[in-house]
Amino acid sequence: MTESQDADANSVDKSDQSDGRNTSADAETDIRHAVILDHLPHGRADNNRPRHQRDPLAYGLGERDFRLYELTLDADADIDISIGDRVVVGPTEARELVDEFRQISYADLSNTAQNEVEYAVEDIIKTNERRFVDFYNDAQPITLRLHQLNLLPGIGKKLRNNILDQRKRGPFESFDEIEERVAGLHHPSSVLKDRILEELHEDDLKYNVFVAPSE
Repeated sequence: MTESQDADANSVDKSDQSDGRNTSADAETDIRHAVILDHLPHGRADNNRPRHQRDPLAYGLGERDFRLYELTLDADADIDISIGDRVVVGPTEARELVDEFRQISYADLSNTAQNEVEYAVEDIIKTNERRFVDFYNDAQPITLRLHQLNLLPGIGKKLRNNILDQRKRGPFESFDEIEERVAGLHHPSSVLKDRILEELHEDDLKYNVFVAPSE
């Protein structure tokens, strides 16, 4: 894990940390979901097995870690899923529709799934606004010269310092507040989306802030 990922894990995922008590809320944070990007009821077209013998597949995007998955669905389950639906990918005992899965790269996705990635990322950010607003609150230096905020598209030294100065006065509570308080920063949620998409597309980035490394 890169230094940037290390720092990010201590900030962005605070909502997923447990206080040690065995409650239903704690159990919920242990469940990992993926958003469906495409559903292939008869598997991949390049599968040479007879069509009726192919396992149903889906492509998914992890909500918590933005990993991309090829999901093998339970052939015996009554599967009725659509693009945009959420499915459980872990832990194993919590899965109902997913038989197994493997992590894949962006290039491995179907054309439909590739087209849906941006919409899925937008929805994840919108649904989890507090988590992503806290990135602006908690982002840390990576090196003496580089800050996590500088990894975001369009954020140079001046804009980074504006963000840091404003958060010293009090934490940001929403994207709207960030935009109101930080001069020059427009559409802060879209800035995060663009960085996440860059990390999903590029395999050779030195620092990944949002997309978790391969397991």
